[in-house]
Amino acid sequence: MTYVIAEPCIGTKDTACVDACPVDCIHPKKDEPAYATEQLLYIDPVECIDCGACEPVCPVKAIFVDDELPAEWKQYTEINKQFFKDNPGVKPATKA
Repeated sequence: MTYVIAEPCIGTKDTACVDACPVDCIHPKKDEPAYATEQLLYIDPVECIDCGACEPVCPVKAIFVDDELPAEWKQYTEINKQFFKDNPGVKPATKA
């Protein structure tokens, strides 16, 4: 089980979730080049520890446990994974 960022994040990219994440698994951050070009933020499914700290701070309710993702947004599980496949240099700044 991991968390996934879905469609409500598009165009918002509020970074409260980035600040809440204890393992630095939500990208791109405001200081990363991809922040300017990506439409939303993504959670690394490998690094996510399933703590849930990101979910309550999202102002647009875009973060879901992957198996609770609404049916119309199921593709966001793969979209989140794909961002990290396409950007292998994006890694957590520190390990918890």
